[in-house]
Amino acid sequence: MRTSPSATSASATSATSATSSISAASAAFSALLLVLLAVLVPFGALSAWVDLEIDDTDRYVAAVSPLASDPAVRTTVADLVTEEAMRQIDLGPLQDTVREFLHESVRSFTSTEAFQQAWDTANRAAHQAVEAALDGDSGEAVTIDLAPVIEQVKQDLVADGVPFADRIPVERTEITVLGPGQADDLRDSFRWLRSCSIWPAVATLVLLVLVVGIATVRRGLRAGLWATAIVGAGFVLGAVLLRVLVAVGRSRVLDEVPGSDRDTAAAVFDALTDSLRTTVWVVLAVGAVLLVGAVSARVLLRNRTSSADVR
Repeated sequence: MRTSPSATSASATSATSATSSISAASAAFSALLLVLLAVLVPFGALSAWVDLEIDDTDRYVAAVSPLASDPAVRTTVADLVTEEAMRQIDLGPLQDTVREFLHESVRSFTSTEAFQQAWDTANRAAHQAVEAALDGDSGEAVTIDLAPVIEQVKQDLVADGVPFADRIPVERTEITVLGPGQADDLRDSFRWLRSCSIWPAVATLVLLVLVVGIATVRRGLRAGLWATAIVGAGFVLGAVLLRVLVAVGRSRVLDEVPGSDRDTAAAVFDALTDSLRTTVWVVLAVGAVLLVGAVSARVLLRNRTSSADVR
């Protein structure tokens, strides 16, 4: 029985159409997966960060504790304590000399273990201000009250016999790290991220395993490698987006901070987001490995198949 040319042509057209439909569906799915991962990666990282670091007092204090040795923080503390003390002292022509001496004495104190402990105490209280600002209904600035630090400074300087140290006033002296307007802007976002907890990050990993696994089982190794490459590209894009979000957030937070507090606020922000920046590099590296590895494996597999067909 002979097959007519028209029938053969119709079959070829049908096969071509089916292949085109599959290719279009595959491209659409790949694009959707790419966008989904690019969104899930930063979303998952941010929600886990809020849940595990910002909402946890011990982790919060541990993140900012090293700032006790940060030059910008030490200078800001020395400046504030000296300024408050000199308001209580009037020595005429000796004013500047005493100011300089007192400033150097306080600056020296900021290198001691006592200052480290006082800094941690101040930041443990500051974490309550963070929670109040993000949980409240009206804008409240997030500040670090240096009163515990000033008290410790005063005690140590008096014990060392520093002149006029006993006249240093121990009162609420604040460093602003987040303005009230920014607290209002961030409140809804933080509440949303807090409610999501670590589940977006878990969902991202589950999605990765399911997509690659299903593609490999249903359509073979090549499809699995292609899915892996898409996942890798999604991770790379997600890492880049997360880095951009951290940079934009830093700029917006510092916009409302007074100039005198900006260096310290920047140091605090960088300390708190250090884990996010680490996450950027880890996700970027994993994504690049998945992408390059999957593409390389597909090329090798294609070359081996071509060589086998020639033989």
